[in-house]
Amino acid sequence: MKKYAVIIFIIFLGIHMFGCSKKETIPEISQESLSMEELSKQATQPVQPVEAQAIQSVPVTEPNLGSLPPPGPYKPTAQEIQTALKNAGSYAGAIDGKVGPLTKKAIEEFQKANNLQTDGKVGPKTWAALSPYLNPQPAPVTPEKKQ
Repeated sequence: MKKYAVIIFIIFLGIHMFGCSKKETIPEISQESLSMEELSKQATQPVQPVEAQAIQSVPVTEPNLGSLPPPGPYKPTAQEIQTALKNAGSYAGAIDGKVGPLTKKAIEEFQKANNLQTDGKVGPKTWAALSPYLNPQPAPVTPEKKQ
C-alpha cells in the first residue's frame, strides 16, 4: 500500500512541477460592480493576448490596388460576343444577349475563317481572335484632294 501511495505522490509532484511551469498571466479582475451596459460592452470586445496588442499597434498601410480583374481567363458576355461578331461581319442578327442558333452559326463561321477549332464555343483562343472586333478603331479620315 505504501508503494502505491509513494507512486501516486511522485506522479502528483511531477504533474505539479511540470504542469505549472507554463503559467499564463491572468489579468487582474476588479471587484467593482459593473452596470449592464458596461458588461455588454466588455462582452462584445474580443480579448487579445498582450503580444497581439503590441503587434496590432503598428499601423499598416496597404497600397491602393484599385479593382483587380477576376482570376482566370476572361469570360465574355453573350452581348459582347454578338457585338464583336457583328463588327467582324460574321453576325447579322439582333444583339439580344442570347446565344441562339444564329449566334452559334456565326461563331462557327468566324472560327473557320480564322483557322480555329470549329466547336461553336467562345473559348480563350476564339475570344483572343474575336475581342479586337468588340471596340474597333475607326478608320482615319483623310481629306480628299481636289484636282
